[in-house]
Amino acid sequence: MARLTERIGYGFGDMASSMFWKMFSFYLPFFYSNVYKLELTDAAMLVLITRIWDAVSDPMMGIVADRTRTRWGKYRPYLLFVAPVFSVCGILLFTTPEWEYGAKLVWAYITYILMMTVYTAINVPYGAMLGVMTDDSREKTVFSSYRMFFAYGGSFIALAVWEPMVNGFKDSGLQITDAWQYGMAVMAALCLGIFLLCFFMTKEHVRTVSNVSVASDFKSLMRNKPWWIIIGAALSFNLFSTIRGATAAFYFADIIGFNAMLSFGAFSVLFYAGLFLSVGEVANMVGVATTVWFTKAFGKKSTFIGVNACLAVLSILFFFIPVSPLGFWLMLVMQVFISLLTGVMSPLVWSMYADVSDYAELKNRTASTGLIFSSSSMAQKFGGAIGGAAVLWLLGACGYITRTGEQMEVQMQIAQPESALMCLQCLMSFIPAAVAVLAMAVCHFYPLTTERMTSINSELKKIRSEINY
Repeated sequence: MARLTERIGYGFGDMASSMFWKMFSFYLPFFYSNVYKLELTDAAMLVLITRIWDAVSDPMMGIVADRTRTRWGKYRPYLLFVAPVFSVCGILLFTTPEWEYGAKLVWAYITYILMMTVYTAINVPYGAMLGVMTDDSREKTVFSSYRMFFAYGGSFIALAVWEPMVNGFKDSGLQITDAWQYGMAVMAALCLGIFLLCFFMTKEHVRTVSNVSVASDFKSLMRNKPWWIIIGAALSFNLFSTIRGATAAFYFADIIGFNAMLSFGAFSVLFYAGLFLSVGEVANMVGVATTVWFTKAFGKKSTFIGVNACLAVLSILFFFIPVSPLGFWLMLVMQVFISLLTGVMSPLVWSMYADVSDYAELKNRTASTGLIFSSSSMAQKFGGAIGGAAVLWLLGACGYITRTGEQMEVQMQIAQPESALMCLQCLMSFIPAAVAVLAMAVCHFYPLTTERMTSINSELKKIRSEINY
């Protein structure tokens, strides 16, 4: 049984990553189009093309991490040495140079590709740590739950304070572009400290060695049926979350408005995208806490399918909520229920990756934990890329009008064509519902049941005790 401090320390790693990731997924499309002032088609292509490099960098990083040998272990050292670079790249990503459009577009490509490369260098080894912190499948679910609980906690902090913090910098006299950069600098400093806590509070307990060639690792991976299935399922889940999250800033700016209020009695509070998303993060945290119970009662596969069925239904219902004071409350309630379910999903997916890693180690008699977990990072990024790009492309195709710098400064609501407004409503409802149904269909073929994993873990314990890989 792992110590509580180790579970918390492991959670800190994704707390830092998620604070940045939610900025990339939820606010970067809006930043590029309304603050950085890229054309919607250019912003969409930027978000998508950078993932082509990720398709190469993620498995490369997994291979490198699998073959790393240090006194701190195989994967932990990257938390220590990459974290400072990670923070600097985040600041550069949200920096808007006063250049001509073409030069700004090049800068956006450079900083985004650099940021995603560094994200890979720290997040792939961090994810692979789950495979070497314990050899027990259920304990891995516990670690995953702590990971996602802290991840959503970090996301809550980031999303709740982001808009007020940026507005505070803007109100102090900074231009909107500088306000976004200063806000990211604050986030970067906080994330650096949290990554270091993760390094010092964790330890690798399971010794695994990759003793075959890189080509053999890849060949084995391509023949790994559970890996292909979990990739498709995880990509669908990440696509679901990214589409809704990336749409939220546009949805509130153009359908809800900048001055909508949530009223309760004599009190009222501004109803803005950050509040909507951060309330969802709290609900995510509650959902994470129930994951172990659900998987113990129903198994990982059944839980995955059942949760996605509920997500599909709730997403469709979201479409019919009216834009009114009562509707604002209903939207918030619906966001809570949807987020409770996505909270169950997140640690479940990571735990299933760990099971796939154990399956591969037993089948091939060599550990490729980093390579397999790099695919999880790749699925997360592809889901984010396709989701973010799809939002921008669909809005562009439906005639969405971006704001001028002056309109952004005063948070002016502008008249959008009816086609763009309908597109925003579908991006928050029917489109995510279709993705959830796709995730259910893919997971139907997942073969690693609870009974099979119990047998796999038992055999692996014997092999690890008898053979020095």
